[in-house]
Amino acid sequence: MKLAEVLALPAFARATVVAGSANADREITWSHVVDMPDPRPWVRPGFLLMTTGFSWPKDEAAQRRQIADLAAREIAGVVLAVPKYVSAFSAAERDQADRSGLPLIEIPFEVPFAQITEELHRALMAEPYTLIERAQHIHRALMRMATREVTLDEIAAELSRLISRSVTFEDPSGSVLAAASFGEDFDEVRRQTLELGRSPLEVVGTLERSALNRRIRAAEKPLRIAAMPELGMNARVVCPIRIGTELAGVVWIIEGTEPLNELDNRAAEYAALVAAIHIAHQRELSTTEARLGYASFLSLLEGEPGGVPIADERVRLLGFDASSRYRVGIVSIPQTLPLDRGGIERRDRVATAVRGALRKQGREALVTVSLNRVPFLLPPGVEVAPIDAALGDPELSIVIGREHHGIDGARASYREALSLLSYRDRPRVATYDDLLVPRVITGDPAARAQFLDDFFAPLRKRKNGRELATALLTLARHGFRFRQAAEALAIHPNTLRYRLDRVSEALGIDLADADVQFRVQLAARLLDVEQRDW
Repeated sequence: MKLAEVLALPAFARATVVAGSANADREITWSHVVDMPDPRPWVRPGFLLMTTGFSWPKDEAAQRRQIADLAAREIAGVVLAVPKYVSAFSAAERDQADRSGLPLIEIPFEVPFAQITEELHRALMAEPYTLIERAQHIHRALMRMATREVTLDEIAAELSRLISRSVTFEDPSGSVLAAASFGEDFDEVRRQTLELGRSPLEVVGTLERSALNRRIRAAEKPLRIAAMPELGMNARVVCPIRIGTELAGVVWIIEGTEPLNELDNRAAEYAALVAAIHIAHQRELSTTEARLGYASFLSLLEGEPGGVPIADERVRLLGFDASSRYRVGIVSIPQTLPLDRGGIERRDRVATAVRGALRKQGREALVTVSLNRVPFLLPPGVEVAPIDAALGDPELSIVIGREHHGIDGARASYREALSLLSYRDRPRVATYDDLLVPRVITGDPAARAQFLDDFFAPLRKRKNGRELATALLTLARHGFRFRQAAEALAIHPNTLRYRLDRVSEALGIDLADADVQFRVQLAARLLDVEQRDW
């Protein structure tokens, strides 16, 4: 029970605090009447000493020593009955008390000490029951939140209201999950945390160096973290949020104008329990949603062209736009089949990382799992690099099909990505176009057909496409010697130049580029080998 609360009792209605008033938040554990020259042996930390001053020292230096000695005993305060034996605390006593932070209280002599002790001890005895009653109220209120469809922010707001303090929920990495503020928040660390969305690096470093982080992670009950004025951090109560043996996060309760107390410890413990229930429930919902999405999306990718099964409609509901163009990527996990439990957990972690990276780019996360692979949809404008970075595992690789239109296009892109998985010497992140030429060179029939089709497709759409293709192939077969190609075609060099300009325009290529020349010559040789028309 705090001294300020004791001073509100009827017995103290006419009392006056004459020194040490800045420490009215001191906890009182008991009271004792001592009228002996040296009261030190008779008092303990937290005691409220009551005296008539009958044996109080008269010498100013002795008075100062006695006040300093009592302050060193960490008593809660001194009550002096005035003015029968002592008219008031002396100026020296009041000065020393202010220096030592010891509250001095004067009370009229006619107020019986028996009345003070009776009221004080009755209040002290009732305090545990009051604490239990308030704690139960908080517990019931938070458990009601756990049975309703609420957000973690709403739970934080209810906790803050119940205990009149600012609170924050963070995940194990220090990122803010939810927060609620009470009154004026003078905690600089918390202000930065809310602004950054995570604990400042300086604070994380301090907690690591002081081993507090290890204590928090290992704790089973709330811990009190002392204030760190050098960081601008108030005292805190922190309680781990555990789901089974897993650390799912922490609850922080921030000290405000009132010091932290046992009720805050209990509230933190209750809040951690409710947060664990909430997080576990949300995970189960996410898992169910993911499984439905996995099944629907995989069914779409593996469906036959031209069909519109029920799964296609489900995928539309998940965010697939049949009028848009997409690429399909596949994360390949180097795990032997069939997957054991560890392999399945690893695959699920990969799927979660891909989903998170897509959502960070503001896109619907269409992701599925199959065997030791995690296929995903890449809408237009979505970058692959953030997805690769989110995986954070150098053993994983990504293959990506080309961009196609609609449902059938997504299926085609998926088949393209699948075809790359058998190509061993591929980069960690490889696209269909990246590997098309190497696959052609190694004799892949499908790659050859795809290469020729892709290369000549724009010319096939033009009325004079055959004439332009012949000009290009003749140039390649003559080693890009312009005059010899014109003679072989029996046309004027200017005519050949005109046709080649149209070819460059149609194919979007620069015929002076060595890589382009290689591709043109490769196409010409493939046509010769396969004895087919362009």
